[in-house]
Amino acid sequence: MIEKMTKYSFVLLGQDKEEFLLSLQELGLVDITRSEKPVDFRSQDLLASADLLNGLVKGLRDAEIPEGTEAVKYGEDEDIERVAGGTLMLFNSTKEKLAQLRRTLADTELWGSFDHSTLDALAAAGAQIHFHKVGVKKFLPEWEEMFPMMEIARNKANVWFIVAGDDSLPGEVPVPDTDCSSLRAELERTEAELRMYEGEILALRDRIPELEARSAAAMSDLDRYLAGVSAGTAAEELIVTMVGFCPKEKEADADAFIERTGALCIKEDAIVEDNPPIEFRNNKFVKMFEPITDMYGRPAYDGFDPTPFIAVFFMLFFAFCMGDAGYGLILVALGLGMKKQFGKFAPLVTTLGAATFFIGFLFHTFFSMDISAWPMFEPIKGIFLPAQIMGYDGTMVLAIIVGIVHLSIAMIIKTFMATKNNGFKESLGVWGWTLLIVGGVITGTFALLGVLDKAATKIVIIVLGCVSAVGIFLLNDIHRNPLANIGSGLWETYNTVTGLLGDVLSYLRLYALGLAGAMLGKAFNDIGAMVLGDGSNLLMWLLFILIILIGHTLNIAMAALGAFVHPLRLNFLEFFKNSGYEAAGRKFNPLKK
Repeated sequence: MIEKMTKYSFVLLGQDKEEFLLSLQELGLVDITRSEKPVDFRSQDLLASADLLNGLVKGLRDAEIPEGTEAVKYGEDEDIERVAGGTLMLFNSTKEKLAQLRRTLADTELWGSFDHSTLDALAAAGAQIHFHKVGVKKFLPEWEEMFPMMEIARNKANVWFIVAGDDSLPGEVPVPDTDCSSLRAELERTEAELRMYEGEILALRDRIPELEARSAAAMSDLDRYLAGVSAGTAAEELIVTMVGFCPKEKEADADAFIERTGALCIKEDAIVEDNPPIEFRNNKFVKMFEPITDMYGRPAYDGFDPTPFIAVFFMLFFAFCMGDAGYGLILVALGLGMKKQFGKFAPLVTTLGAATFFIGFLFHTFFSMDISAWPMFEPIKGIFLPAQIMGYDGTMVLAIIVGIVHLSIAMIIKTFMATKNNGFKESLGVWGWTLLIVGGVITGTFALLGVLDKAATKIVIIVLGCVSAVGIFLLNDIHRNPLANIGSGLWETYNTVTGLLGDVLSYLRLYALGLAGAMLGKAFNDIGAMVLGDGSNLLMWLLFILIILIGHTLNIAMAALGAFVHPLRLNFLEFFKNSGYEAAGRKFNPLKK
């Protein structure tokens, strides 16, 4: 849910601004309205400093250091930023130089040993020696009869040869200006330099926390500076005004701090027109899915928090698309075993894996094998999803049902929010559509379950249709001419009917992606089984294991990609459109260290 905010309007002397902002940073509870980007040279310099420090940290971490390298110590009192920057620059330039030397040596060695003075003497006598390199397909054997030439080396791609005197052959290259022995000596010196820089980088990695602390301090200074320059001024900048927001639940701490500072402050409840920042208050389960909401954007202050709905349906849709209990176990293992690599997303990976396991078990699929036929599951076979529901594929029908429920919840939310923000009278049109569609879905469900007979169902449908028609065609805007309302209602009917049908059918992607993953996994299983044969050959067992491992690894990777992207679409497009969700808010970002 969206946390309610308290608005603070501060008035203080200009000379007290910096000290007040420093105190607010220590408190870490108040979001001061400010720019999120550099606004002048000072803020650009602070951001550039932080970026430089982050670049140094990344460079030290990403540098490839061979195993067994010994750390080379340096003066601990030296400026870490200057030393790290210089060492990384020399390391990268030396690495590039070494690669160039190796390429040059490889080319020079092909020509063999020769004396430059002899080449100069031949040139003075009129027998200029030309060096050539051409592709094998372009080299013509008849050249040896037409020109005084000699082939020096050849591989699958190129031919190296020399020609004496004038020639018009393609592929002439410069004469190597250094002999192989000199190149090898320079290569050894460069390798020694690189090993020295590798040792220095290894020693510098111990001071990465110091670089990270400097970067964090620079970003903290930037945040405080932006808050300061965003403040309003009056009386020739002798007075400064600021606006900040604090969550209601932390209001007491903020009040106590402001009372200690003695700053003049006007406190009031934040309203939509204040554009307060958005802070979510959710439980641990829902909080895992907040980054997904932030990918689209936070709601307006008078909107609703979609994260609880995303938490349930994104997880469900992901599990549908994966649809394999074995793949679910793999994801659970990855989430638990790779916490460092996944970081804060590790619990989310584990949760999605667990959901995939349960849905995959319901679909009786384990690494693309049908476990419903296994004797060990015979006693609980009744919990598995039936292959056919009403004559159609069970998974397909379930996907459509889930989609209808998802869209119905979206329409209920839209109706609730419209009534809350605009009032009941101004929301009669929305109520009409929700009664018609959601009421029709509920009535149809009761009819299919036998709760309502045909006569009762018919009466309910007629009543719903009549009541809904009044809201849709006559009262969709109570301030407008009824004829205009009818025209608007007809146009909205066309858009709703066509759009809603497409939205419902869009949920078939859950069935299609799950089916595609299952079929591809089964194909790898079948290929492995064909290779294994009767299982009497050890080599065939090794090939079988290799095929299964590679095949299912590829399938998990592709299935996980689809299972992430398509549930996003169903939430961000179908659900948000039908719920009236708008990403008009900004994230709560308190001034803090």
